[in-house]
Amino acid sequence: MPYLKPEPWSFSIAPEPYDAESAIRLRAAARIELNSVNAGPDLGPELTGAEVPVHLLARDSAGVPIGCAGLTPVRDGVYEVRKLYVRSDARSLGVADALLEHLIAAGRELGAPALVMETGSQATQTVRFLERSGFSRIAPFGRYADNPSSICFARVL
Repeated sequence: MPYLKPEPWSFSIAPEPYDAESAIRLRAAARIELNSVNAGPDLGPELTGAEVPVHLLARDSAGVPIGCAGLTPVRDGVYEVRKLYVRSDARSLGVADALLEHLIAAGRELGAPALVMETGSQATQTVRFLERSGFSRIAPFGRYADNPSSICFARVL
């Protein structure tokens, strides 16, 4: 069923446990969408709540979950933006921008020197979004180092 925005439309962002049912459902939708766009499945095992010290959920004014994002530690105090997802029927409304700004603020509060993020080479909209958001391309890191379809980014905080 298509998403019907409540009128007047607004959204809020708040911390919510990574393993909350609404967050699990959003990530399942993200996996389905990503697997249809990318050549292969998401890299690596599914995360656990303990691995995601910062997890945010965006909800519309009716309380419907429309987006999520989290931070996981990488090394040297750097955090990776993980599972940044906005439902396709709630895009172009500023939700991803707001989620990313909240993650940047959380990274600063954690004392992170930078945030990093990986996306696939087919995700041209994500690449443009990250570049517009002040992220710069970097060499693939960690589990992405040997994946030729990975494009990695960093933003110094």
